[in-house]
Amino acid sequence: MLIAERNAGRCYNIFMAEKTLVIYKPDAVRRNIIGEITTLFQDRGLKMVGAKLGWYSREFWEEFYAEHKGKDFFERLVNYMSSGPIFITVWSGDDAVRVGRQLAGATDPLQADPGSIRGRYGLPMPMNTVHCSDSLESAEREISLFFKTTKFLNGNKTSFTLLCH
Repeated sequence: MLIAERNAGRCYNIFMAEKTLVIYKPDAVRRNIIGEITTLFQDRGLKMVGAKLGWYSREFWEEFYAEHKGKDFFERLVNYMSSGPIFITVWSGDDAVRVGRQLAGATDPLQADPGSIRGRYGLPMPMNTVHCSDSLESAEREISLFFKTTKFLNGNKTSFTLLCH
């Protein structure tokens, strides 16, 4: 039996809804702005269905950002991402990928809309506060890297797991 959940005045099926990955980068964790960022996603009608805190190796980030290898920012990015803990979340809802990208804003905080997460909280690159999946395919791949055996919640409760790598 599938459960429909009421969210932001819409009814959608939590099991069939689109999912996206959002990583709160080391600067967001260090500055303790996880709550503020989370509220923005909730206010847009998305539901957090998975989350964990982790600290990942440089080698992990080299694989995660492999598409950027050879670009001038690659070394700074993988060094930065491996510099401290991150908060990894999976959000579910209508158009979750598009909504996440809109909330995040332009990659460079200096070019981001002032109302976006990066415009409001971003620091000089690569400390742009959040990573959001850029497509359904990327979301699926990225989620599987962080949540290998995790079953996502049906919307009644949210589970938080502490994992350090």
